[in-house]
Amino acid sequence: MSESSGLRTVQLFATCLVETIRPAVGMAVARVLEQLGVAVQVSNQQTCCGQPAFNAGAWDEARAMARHTLDTLEQSEASIVVPSGSCTDMILHRYGELLQDDAVYAAKAVR
Repeated sequence: MSESSGLRTVQLFATCLVETIRPAVGMAVARVLEQLGVAVQVSNQQTCCGQPAFNAGAWDEARAMARHTLDTLEQSEASIVVPSGSCTDMILHRYGELLQDDAVYAAKAVR
């Protein structure tokens, strides 16, 4: 289903936490959205948002994961749903700090 069929479409960024520890949460989120008439996209390019590396001080690794996540999410113009508060915080609040010196990704991080 796509927006051309009249349905709203969202991207589900399932997060490594949900995929690894609680996959039923991701499936439940998708089911609820679909029951509400929302089409759900899940990219097979998704990986980790980089928060574990960021929290451990491995900022180079976190930057690489942040860039990959931003590249993956920008492949669709659909709104993004993230079923993890900590991953949402990482993407919304930490990417700007993490990528502030990257001319290409700094702007992407604050959109």
